[in-house]
Amino acid sequence: MSTLAHTMMTAARSADSGLAGPGELDRYPFAEAPAANRVGASIWDSQEPELGRVGRRAAGNRGRGLHGQLVQQLGQMIVSGDLGADRPLVPEEIGQRFEVSRTVVRESLRVLEAKGLVSARPNVGTRVRPVSDWNLLDPDIIEWRAFGPQRDDQRRELSELRWTIEPLAARLAAGHGREDVQQRLGDMVEIMGHAMNQGDALTFSRADAEFHSLLVQVAGNRMLEHLSGIVSAALQVSGGPATGCDRPNESSLAHHARIVDALAAGDGMAAEAAVRQLLTVHPEVERVVPAPREH
Repeated sequence: MSTLAHTMMTAARSADSGLAGPGELDRYPFAEAPAANRVGASIWDSQEPELGRVGRRAAGNRGRGLHGQLVQQLGQMIVSGDLGADRPLVPEEIGQRFEVSRTVVRESLRVLEAKGLVSARPNVGTRVRPVSDWNLLDPDIIEWRAFGPQRDDQRRELSELRWTIEPLAARLAAGHGREDVQQRLGDMVEIMGHAMNQGDALTFSRADAEFHSLLVQVAGNRMLEHLSGIVSAALQVSGGPATGCDRPNESSLAHHARIVDALAAGDGMAAEAAVRQLLTVHPEVERVVPAPREH
């Protein structure tokens, strides 16, 4: 096994040790204030079953402190519909419910405002914005949607977007002939192979995400490069067959290797075709996003 493969697999296992599994519930480490002492307790009490819901990156957000945790919690509640459009968000109520300072609440709301989830106006206060105003390409919103009630729509939309981005990126990347990038892509395929043989799905998925992100970045188109984070987010929240390469298997690995070979040969059409084949590894994907008709 290469040094790169060993390092990546070790890091993946270490990072995985603190992550909540799919569907697991956790609680923020905030002390529960008595209902009688909470400002606006009735508003938040109605959402009590949802207030402790934490997504897949819960443990990672603990590392970011209270600010990151509160952004995650409120973001999930907004995206899931627990806090509906035009719902007022009173900082004092939030601070009381989660036992955090005004500064933490203020900074968290600013982050959510930058994502288009809330708006703050003088004499109106902070309110939840409708879905049409959200930055749907934001990686956090992608994740929150993918693990909420909109999961099916989110995964279908991501699949369709990948079908638009990645085949074109592969065709463009073939003309750049960057040996360092081709080597890195080959390394990712090697890591995926080792991970698959060891049953290490986490390392496989991380190498897969880096492979596809790098493929978009090397296309030589800055607008496409800007979308590489979306591809990574799509793979990280796959959780179902709609992404095409969410499970370690020989077929997926072989298609990745064909992409690398096509890029090394400078064959853009072959690289594009290999990506399309990869994205239809599972029959379910072909049903969701049909392959283009040949004329």
